[in-house]
Amino acid sequence: MSPRYEAVIGLEVHAELLTETKIFCACRAEFGASPNQHVCPVCSGMPGALPVLNEKVLTYAMMAGCALNCRIAERSKFDRKNYFYPDLPKAYQISQFDEPICAGGWLDVPLGEETRRIGITRIHMEEDAGKLVHQGAAGLAGSTHSLLDLNRAGVPLLEIVSEPEMHTPEEAKAYIQELRAILVYLGINDGRLEQGSLRCDANVSIRPVGTSALGTKTEIKNMNSFTAIERAIRYEIQRQIDALDFGEPIVQETRLWNDERQETVRMRVKEGSSDYRYFPDPDLVPMVIPSARVSELAAQLPELPAAKRTRYQEALGLSRYDAAVLVADRDLAAFFDAAIALSGEQAALRAKSLANWLIGDITASLNAQKRQLSDTRLTPPQLVELLALIESDVISGKIAKSLLDEMMANGLAPRELVAQRGLSQISDTGALAEAIQAVLQANPGQVQEYRAGKTKVLGFLVGQVMRATQGRAKPDAVNRLLVTALEATDP
Repeated sequence: MSPRYEAVIGLEVHAELLTETKIFCACRAEFGASPNQHVCPVCSGMPGALPVLNEKVLTYAMMAGCALNCRIAERSKFDRKNYFYPDLPKAYQISQFDEPICAGGWLDVPLGEETRRIGITRIHMEEDAGKLVHQGAAGLAGSTHSLLDLNRAGVPLLEIVSEPEMHTPEEAKAYIQELRAILVYLGINDGRLEQGSLRCDANVSIRPVGTSALGTKTEIKNMNSFTAIERAIRYEIQRQIDALDFGEPIVQETRLWNDERQETVRMRVKEGSSDYRYFPDPDLVPMVIPSARVSELAAQLPELPAAKRTRYQEALGLSRYDAAVLVADRDLAAFFDAAIALSGEQAALRAKSLANWLIGDITASLNAQKRQLSDTRLTPPQLVELLALIESDVISGKIAKSLLDEMMANGLAPRELVAQRGLSQISDTGALAEAIQAVLQANPGQVQEYRAGKTKVLGFLVGQVMRATQGRAKPDAVNRLLVTALEATDP
């Protein structure tokens, strides 16, 4: 980006709530059903059908507000946002305008070794629209016709609007990642950008460095991954800089991110709030929120990502990196916490090993098989038992790793697998001495090299002993006995 300009970025995040039913009717809100299977007169906009608020939507909205340090409104109401589009059968969306449920919050965003506080302008509840399924050539521009699926119409959404306080694509990406983690930890959203249950629109403008007035903004839509969000914002910043440098005006408009071409393209001129002709929804009464209810919800919130990262670092001694990786996956963090709880007085000593196994070998196995931790039969007690076998020298780390896939697939206890396969470490001096003598006799050249002072050959000989014992020999004992044997044969 040009050093002459500063980007100003604000994000609008739409989060589908994990309720069983839609926001104003009893239709199922689940993802993936056949088209138009979960539709009724209310969510399809039939005349005379009246909405009734799903109480859980209000509860989830207040939970999000508490987690994001917002002020929860004592009085809140719904409004009609009027516009025509084929996926909006009523020709208006029930949303919130001037009296949202939450306002004035903030989110601390980790950025490397630093933390940036980004303001939250507001959080409001609204219904989702239906979905147009474009047919024909790939993409909207090449389609020959579109089909309408109303399963998503009426699915409850939270719109979370940030202050325009971010200045780089990296900040925006970190913000949405932290926000996603909070919503997932609260249990109110599944965080699946690829399925559209978490959607992000970015408002981007630029201004000369050192000035405070905001430039003309564009809104970017159609970003379904963290990488796409970062790349789309970076492209749009550069596009606006290039336009100004060539004397072209920036137009307030909505643009789509084309992931295949890695560019934003114009969709439509951006509307203002006056274009939507907001007015209070006459079918839904205002909500009055008792302060005691807000206090009760705030007290019941689970441990959130920032607090969990701090605990991992300060109480358990994990690095900032290890803590961040664990906390980024709620299932991984829950597994880690359960294993720590089982470790008792050894928790602090074992924390690093547990983190290494979860972040390293276990995650690698999951990625290779394209599975989630919850899809396996591995349990925290089994991992703790595996580490205890390593710590007590019953098995080596190498043998432990060889057991992992079977433990994850079949749920067998590590002690049982070790006993079945006869994998206990060989620590008997006599048995190791026999294996060492056999290796020395089979490798006279390497023995002579060692005697001549080329001590690096010791590693090769250790490896031969480990191979001869199928990895069951205790490595430090092999090193000690091997050196003794070599020196004993030295003339």
